Amino acid sequence: MTSTSTGELPLRSLILVNPKRLPARFELGVLACAFLLAALIFYLDTFTDIHSALATLYVITLLLSAETLTERGTLLLTAICISLAVFSYLAAHGLHADLAATLRLAVAVAAMLITCALIIRNQRARADLMTFNAALQSSEERYRTIFEQSRVALWERDYSQVRAMLTALKANGVKDLGAYARDNPHFLEQCIASVPTVAANAAALELLGNVSSDNARSMRRFIAQNDATFLDLIEAIFDNRTHFEGKGSIITSDGTNKLVLLTVGFPEDPANFNRVIVGMFDITEREMAQKALFEAQSELALASRAATVGALSASLAHELNQPLGALVVNAQTLLRWLDRDPPDLEAVARSAERIVRDSQRASDIIQSTRSMLGKREPVREQVSLVELVGETRALMEGELARHRITFETRAASPLPSVSAVRIELQQVLINLISNAIQAMNETPDESRQIVVSIEPASAASMSLSVHDGGPGLSADILANLFKPFHSTKETGLGMGLAICRSMLEARGGSLTASNHPEGGALFEMTVPIEALDD
Repeated sequence: MTSTSTGELPLRSLILVNPKRLPARFELGVLACAFLLAALIFYLDTFTDIHSALATLYVITLLLSAETLTERGTLLLTAICISLAVFSYLAAHGLHADLAATLRLAVAVAAMLITCALIIRNQRARADLMTFNAALQSSEERYRTIFEQSRVALWERDYSQVRAMLTALKANGVKDLGAYARDNPHFLEQCIASVPTVAANAAALELLGNVSSDNARSMRRFIAQNDATFLDLIEAIFDNRTHFEGKGSIITSDGTNKLVLLTVGFPEDPANFNRVIVGMFDITEREMAQKALFEAQSELALASRAATVGALSASLAHELNQPLGALVVNAQTLLRWLDRDPPDLEAVARSAERIVRDSQRASDIIQSTRSMLGKREPVREQVSLVELVGETRALMEGELARHRITFETRAASPLPSVSAVRIELQQVLINLISNAIQAMNETPDESRQIVVSIEPASAASMSLSVHDGGPGLSADILANLFKPFHSTKETGLGMGLAICRSMLEARGGSLTASNHPEGGALFEMTVPIEALDD
């Protein structure tokens, strides 16, 4: 391909006659007359005694052949004519010509050179004009193809009259077009009537309800009465903006309302306002889908609030179950001590103290939940994890004894206290110990043991782990252990561990589960020394 094009280029440069004009008989006749005239001028200038600037008549030869010859052909013909004039000069006068003859030759040569330059400039200008016209025609064809074949509804509309009206209003001192339109109810109707449609493609006619091009010349019948988009469009012209985009509604030929996205690009030259391109996109389905999405989101938000209430109820039920159960046990114990004869008042006092303690713990749980709902800052204090484990063991002493479980605390010394919400840490620890007790229901008595270890996890956090003597955790249980509402117990809610992890993570801590190398499950709490709030 490249070699062919390179080979054709020199051949084209050697063409002397314009091939587009050569086949015409008239052009051939004019070219023949030009050459005959050149021959006649040469004869008269060389073989006659006429003492005038006959050589200047070669200019006629150049002018006659200007339309037929190419630029290279014109240059060659000019060189031939100049050569003939010089030859005639030498043949008639030799080397001893007078000044007048020399001046006549100079004038003739200058005339031919000037004529040649003008002819070449004219040829180049004509070539540029033809190239420009060809490009313009090609661009018009592409535009017309895009306009006609596009699936986007396109109009060519004449806004020149409207622009003239708006210019006159602006000259008369109108600054707020919206206020003027409200004060003059017929103004907008007049503007709509002053915007005829020059052309509309098939997609535009289809959007209006498959109307004919004649029926689409005026958009008055298709614009909804309460639609303010056209006024916004007029204000864009009034403000000399270059682009407008807005949502509006149209009424199709069958009376259907459609929502459309209107886009208009205004030309910079006011003279071009007689052909302004207007595009419309049917967004009816999109708007309906968006409306349905908003409604679905509202329903989802309502369902989410309902789920939150349900989760909160489950959380409270789970967390309050232990202190309320302890209250019942202690109350029953108190009644038994009172039924003795005589009543054991010292034991009654101890039971009453435990009732007060468990009641306070239930109250603390409720207050903690209210703080979370109200987004109030929780009350933090310096908590010794060793003391916290001791308090929790005392709380669960009856349950540990009932299941014949040995409880051991292992702690390095000394240990720093942590800044935390005491009730939250105690809730997590009670939950882990309760799970450990239930996991050892079928474990032999000699292996029923819970070991709580406390040690530094890093310079900024402490580790508190609970290791039981149960069967451990299977892979399936480990994968779903912290998922809400997933429980391995028949009567479990599946909220305990999920709440515990969320509670610790909210303060910058963590809760992990694994199987201990010596058997049994191992739960590890990581508590930052300085608690972080989300």
